[in-house]
Amino acid sequence: MAEVEARTVLWYMTFIGFIVNYMLRINLNITIVDMIVAPAANLTNATLASNASHLTTVPGVESILNDSALSERYSWERQFLDWANIEYDRNGFHWNEREQSNLLGSFFWVHWVLQLPGGILARKYGTKLIFGLSNGIGVFCCFLIPIFSYWSYGALLWLRVFQGFVTGLAWPSMHVMTAKWIPPNERSKFVSAYLGSSVGVALFYPIFGYIIAWTSWEWVYYICGVFGMLWFIAWQFLVFDSPAQHPRIAQSEQRYIEKSLGASVQNSTPGPTPWKQIACSRPVWMNVVAQWGGIWGLFTLMTHGPTYFRLIHHWNIRATGLLSGMPHMMRMIFAYVYSMFSDYLLRTDRLSRTNVRKLATAVCCGVKGVLVLALAYFGYNATAAIVLVTVATMFHGAVSSGPLASMVDLSPNYAGIVLGVSGMIGGMPGFISPFIVGILTQGNQTIDAWKNVFMLTAAMLIGSGVLYVLFSESTLQPWNSGSNSLPDPGLKELHSFAEKLPLKGELEADVKEKEEVEAASKIKSQN
Repeated sequence: MAEVEARTVLWYMTFIGFIVNYMLRINLNITIVDMIVAPAANLTNATLASNASHLTTVPGVESILNDSALSERYSWERQFLDWANIEYDRNGFHWNEREQSNLLGSFFWVHWVLQLPGGILARKYGTKLIFGLSNGIGVFCCFLIPIFSYWSYGALLWLRVFQGFVTGLAWPSMHVMTAKWIPPNERSKFVSAYLGSSVGVALFYPIFGYIIAWTSWEWVYYICGVFGMLWFIAWQFLVFDSPAQHPRIAQSEQRYIEKSLGASVQNSTPGPTPWKQIACSRPVWMNVVAQWGGIWGLFTLMTHGPTYFRLIHHWNIRATGLLSGMPHMMRMIFAYVYSMFSDYLLRTDRLSRTNVRKLATAVCCGVKGVLVLALAYFGYNATAAIVLVTVATMFHGAVSSGPLASMVDLSPNYAGIVLGVSGMIGGMPGFISPFIVGILTQGNQTIDAWKNVFMLTAAMLIGSGVLYVLFSESTLQPWNSGSNSLPDPGLKELHSFAEKLPLKGELEADVKEKEEVEAASKIKSQN
């Protein structure tokens, strides 16, 4: 029976880890649709009148419009509050559009704060600990969300702030492990594991929709908690910070990894962090720009997609979950296929590493921006809306072969810190976008309001894509201290360079042999 490579196990554990990470981000996006009072109460009279006949014909909506539907659903929190004679909103929470947008954006208010520390802590303590605890603590918060929701709006808001804060460590810490485990020309494919985030959205949106329809929104958080804890246990037993620390890795695989990485990561303890060079690096800032635009587009569609489809196109909770999740499954599939295409271009030297990353970014930002612009003008049509959202989100999958992989290309030794800088600034749209959407749609859930939302999103995407293509590069930077300069082309030159480098084990053996010879010569001379 063929032995499973340690890199393969790492890919799957990373993939599921990012599923968990995004599960934490998006569960409120779908549950909030059912947590608030009946949608009819939040619609303007004109909107209600124009859509009354349609609302009653959509499966599931009629039952949700019934005020008693929520109070009849069972949950442990409701049972406890009834037993304790504590008053709570039985028919749903009375949160207006701005309060809802604040809740949806609160996860990202301080999420960016730990982006940079995440990379630094992972270099010091290891990705296994930092990534594991980041997701683990966030998962534990899921068990608290239902009771905090009934307690008060403010309690729920600040719990989401804390959950977003602690999970901010995850993304930059993973790049540290990627730099230690993955050969340069396998990075596009491995970084596609980060797009487990898309699978998390694609799987859990429809699953959450059906859970809510069958039971109650509280059960979404119970299931998130249990699933996340199972992953956390597996992560602790199956993942290790480097090939040298892995007790079960095959010697041939370890030899291949160390030889491939020897050209760019020769020292396990690089020199002091070159903060000034990183801060003044044009390639780093171009990655920040690309991440800003990409995250603005991704989070706008992901965070507000369920609300848009529910209130504008009047889909029920099950349809909303399914159709909001489908684009993200396409994103993951496209990311995996495109990453193999990118690695092929690098392996065969068809394009330079810089041009491969530029092409991917043109797809994930520029092409997606054009599709979102089309959504602004054709979103009134339900079929056109779901097709455009799906295809636009799918093309964003190229990000794993673009900015995400480029950060490791620039500096394997400081990849976690570079991603931390990028995430710290580029992640801000996570809370800025919901705030602006809340302002644009406050008491104005109309096609025209959402047209403005999509036009702004398209401008961010197209602008960031153009800047990246014009000014970026993805070559090994001089400030990647402790490394030899690497030629930009693909695997052929990398292998010829790496073959000249001894393995760590071989180097230690040579040193030991030399010491033994010197000791023998010394004894012989004394005799």
